[in-house]
Amino acid sequence: MSDTCKSAPRQPPDPLQGRALVVDDEADLRTLLEITLGRMGLEVVSAANLAEARAALKGQAFDLCLTDMRLPDGRGMELVEEIQQQCPQLPVAVITAFGNMELAVEALRAGAFDCVSKPLDINVLRELVAQAIRQAPARGAAGQGDGLVGESRAIRQLRARVAKLARSQAPVFISGESGTGKEVTARMIHALSNRADQPFVAVNCGAIPAELMESEFFGHLKGSFSGASHNRSGFFQAADGGTLFLDEIADMPLAMQVKLLRAIQERRVRPVGAEQEQPVNVRILSASHKPLQAEVEAGRFREDLYYRINVIELQVPPLRERSDDIPLLAEALLARINGHYAEEGSTARFQLSDDALDALLNYPFPGNVRELENILERAAALCDGNLIVADDLALDARAQPRVPGTSMGSFSGDEHGADAGDDREQLIAVLEAHRWNRTAAARDLGLTLRQLRYRIKKYELE
Repeated sequence: MSDTCKSAPRQPPDPLQGRALVVDDEADLRTLLEITLGRMGLEVVSAANLAEARAALKGQAFDLCLTDMRLPDGRGMELVEEIQQQCPQLPVAVITAFGNMELAVEALRAGAFDCVSKPLDINVLRELVAQAIRQAPARGAAGQGDGLVGESRAIRQLRARVAKLARSQAPVFISGESGTGKEVTARMIHALSNRADQPFVAVNCGAIPAELMESEFFGHLKGSFSGASHNRSGFFQAADGGTLFLDEIADMPLAMQVKLLRAIQERRVRPVGAEQEQPVNVRILSASHKPLQAEVEAGRFREDLYYRINVIELQVPPLRERSDDIPLLAEALLARINGHYAEEGSTARFQLSDDALDALLNYPFPGNVRELENILERAAALCDGNLIVADDLALDARAQPRVPGTSMGSFSGDEHGADAGDDREQLIAVLEAHRWNRTAAARDLGLTLRQLRYRIKKYELE
């Protein structure tokens, strides 16, 4: 595809106005798509093969591309990959043969916006098209205000992947230890997507009794069981048009996993006591602190559901692997704590002392960001005055300290303590080895520039 590939603005004045490219070698199917999309208010340009599609993309701007996977001169997957390289903001939906889950997963992993199966369900197609070209809310740059606080390499990579996944409708499985921020990550995907103005519904699958799970997820009709005194919608209906986040999905009973799989595949749910299914339009995000592949191998999680929800896996790193972010995280969490105290009429404005920050930098945080938040909340409640010192943190002495030199917290001594001289000498030696190039020295020591400046000031080396 030429570098001159054009892409229409992602915010058309009318969410049901725009131009769509339809790529299919079946004339009857092209006609059906032209009529359907035309009735939705879209201008439709058709192509019978890859060559015609490439020519159209080179000369015109589009809001959506809808392509078959099998074309006379190649595969629709080639078009998906080329558009991802040249026009990444252009959503591409692919048409797959019924039941060909492998091709659908391949397309979604390659960057396809969504998939639709033959024979086409016109209602599903309309929802897909409307979702693709609807007006996206204004979005700021992903940064500390989005909940993923930090500037470490790990968190920057996570933000970049989140921004990319937000443009897709592919199911995402978010893995990571407890307390790392899996729900924060899911909310960020939703907030950056074109579903941001629709509901985000978070469900803890391990907290719902097995006997109530079907009703909670799919809803029920009045009189369908003892205690059902009125009609009630479930999580799927509540999230219709938006995002359904299934946290701790590994804890879902096997019997419910079968019903969840059908709901995801068919995009329909049947409330308890109902005879007819209801269409639903939700994007599924899921998470677990358990290794899902191991749960599959142990027979506790269905393999077919695993492949359906794990189209793309997103790993959230533990705090010990991004310890550079501890000062920024602590600052953000203390700002939140100060805000809560202000709401209660308190004038307290808590801050961390240097020794408290040192203690946090050298603590391994087995409970990750959630543990850091709990530590700071406890310290704020127990400290004398507004300055939180190391003793106020009451860190768990049983937790193994971080090994010096393996992270940015490699300097652990206080200038008045027994380790201060060794730390100071090591810092001087590294700075001199790099001719006082702070950037190079910080990289060598595993520090950020901000943390290096703090150490230089601490040991009076300026």
